[in-house]
Amino acid sequence: MDATEMDDEQRRYDPDEDHAFPDEKLNEVLSFIDDDTEIQTYLRAQNVNAVTRKGYNDHGAKHIEIVLNRALILYDLLKRGGVEFNGASDEGLEEEDESVIIAFAATLHDIGHVVHRDDHTYYSIPLAADILDRVLPNFYDTEETVRMKGEILHAILCHHTEEDPLTTEAGVIRVSDGLDMEHGRSRMPYEKGGRGINTVSSQAIRKVSLQQGESVPVLVEIEMLNAAGVFQVDNLLKAKLHNSRLEDDIRIVALNVREGGDQLVERVEL
Repeated sequence: MDATEMDDEQRRYDPDEDHAFPDEKLNEVLSFIDDDTEIQTYLRAQNVNAVTRKGYNDHGAKHIEIVLNRALILYDLLKRGGVEFNGASDEGLEEEDESVIIAFAATLHDIGHVVHRDDHTYYSIPLAADILDRVLPNFYDTEETVRMKGEILHAILCHHTEEDPLTTEAGVIRVSDGLDMEHGRSRMPYEKGGRGINTVSSQAIRKVSLQQGESVPVLVEIEMLNAAGVFQVDNLLKAKLHNSRLEDDIRIVALNVREGGDQLVERVEL
């Protein structure tokens, strides 16, 4: 396995690995999502308005795959760091339900794009609610379904920076959405062919990695090819982290890794 393949493996949630949380129900849910025709069709269809019609960056199945994996990796690191989650527990649900809330919210947070790119977060709520009404009874009784549905919809709504998360689970979704920023994949939209700061800075991000931190539970390390990437980190990821309930648990470090030439920025910590 070469370095790139190892890198990809480290950025994917592996159901066969040992985790810092009970994962049996999560793994059943992930298998269900992968095989569900309606959900998978939404993930493909939601790119039409964003990419085909509006010329923005990808918000479809690839984006969801990245956000889902990073959300679960982030959740695992936070659990290992002793961070307490309140979404499931406030509802009288079990610890195993925390990761299920995160998985469904990460999967469904952008389906409102099938209606319109603008205000898509608010369109995602009724569409996701319909799916959850069908899917959740496969795993929960009626009372649990209602409580899980509310927590998942809350996390979906709060991936948008206009709404502040009230749960740690929702904070994970919000931050993970911003972590899809490598190789021009930033969540800050830009027009095709544009040369504005959003476009230039998004192309400057080479790699995002999540690691166990020393002074805090999670270290997010971002490798940039030039100083323009600082704009992306400061205006996107920092905004997502703000009021996420995770500000004290995540440390963000951006590094300029291009060799040769003058480097205006060597290292930035946010």
